[in-house]
Amino acid sequence: MVNKRKILIAGGGFGGIKAALELESDENSDITLLSDHDYFRYYPALYRAATGGRSAASSIPLAEIFDGKNVKLVIDEAQKIDKDQKLVRCHSGKGFYYDTLIIALGVVTNYYGIKGLAEYSYGIKTLEEAQRLRDHLHKLIADEGKPDLNYIIIGGGPTGVELAGALPAYLRHVMASHGLAPKKFHIDLIEAMPRLLPAMPAAYSKAVTKQLRQLGIKLYLDHKVQAENTDSLTVSGHDIKSHTVVWTAGVTNHPFFKNNDFALSPQGKVMVDANLMSESNIYVIGDNAQTPYSGLAQTALYDAVFVASNLKRLADGGLPQSYKPKQPIYVTPVGPHWAAVLWGKSQIYGFVGWLLRKAADFAGYRDYEPWWRASEHWLAANQSEETCPICAKH
Repeated sequence: MVNKRKILIAGGGFGGIKAALELESDENSDITLLSDHDYFRYYPALYRAATGGRSAASSIPLAEIFDGKNVKLVIDEAQKIDKDQKLVRCHSGKGFYYDTLIIALGVVTNYYGIKGLAEYSYGIKTLEEAQRLRDHLHKLIADEGKPDLNYIIIGGGPTGVELAGALPAYLRHVMASHGLAPKKFHIDLIEAMPRLLPAMPAAYSKAVTKQLRQLGIKLYLDHKVQAENTDSLTVSGHDIKSHTVVWTAGVTNHPFFKNNDFALSPQGKVMVDANLMSESNIYVIGDNAQTPYSGLAQTALYDAVFVASNLKRLADGGLPQSYKPKQPIYVTPVGPHWAAVLWGKSQIYGFVGWLLRKAADFAGYRDYEPWWRASEHWLAANQSEETCPICAKH
């Protein structure tokens, strides 16, 4: 009897799931996927979940993705690792041995110690956070008969920009759904750097800025958030009144790595070699690794395929290839039927960019599911489940 190699994958996001799917056909491996959620969060659609979109577009059950696959699913949270024993211990107290460990735990929210943000701000990093924000928008209207007219989004990166672009149409929809006449509202987007999307080319940033202003978004560029309380946000020494502040500005690497003495870069990410190994038998991919373009879903997918391919080569007695970073295609939707695209040196704006985003979303779902299931989730991204979440409880 051949002893199967134990491949343990920690993390149920883009990279972890893709790695498991790439390796599951290997009959000589026992593959275990360890995730702290029983569903996959499709992050590009979470801003839609906060603005009335169907949750099916941003949440896919792991049991559905791995139906009939040679992958054991474990819903638990990795906490400690014994590298000598090759053992990962979890929150439940259970432990899992491995011959090869692939870690793709993603990132966690970072408030940078700003007073009040953790207590009073909203987020859209998880489906639960997105639904909490949506419930809040409805609750203000259902309970008081009028919306909070001042909305603040912190962070001029892709998530903040996408949410700011979607929010005006959604707020008008919420008012109409509660039988209110349209009221003037204010949406502020705050960015600490001198321009939006600071990692992107200046022309790209300029086009997105122009589109947001056309949607009525007020931009506070080169402004620092200092504190939040129940009624206002302090920005560069001035208070802005609001009961709806959404934090999209900061993330940091998963605490698992610091807690387990991994070698970290000054940016807090794990140092890896040319094979994406942090040390013997341990691979670190996606958001967690100190590589070019780390932090993007496309990079996590690329890393997963790379590591899986190398593991197959090693199993066949071959030599691993060296990692070559791949520049992703950047797509930023800003309001209805408009998106900015950076594809290599080409920049595309407007309706064509939006069509490319829709195509990219379908490809994203197709990475994990057969075409008919991918189509269902893709179509859900264009649909609303807008019965009022507050009214439904009464």
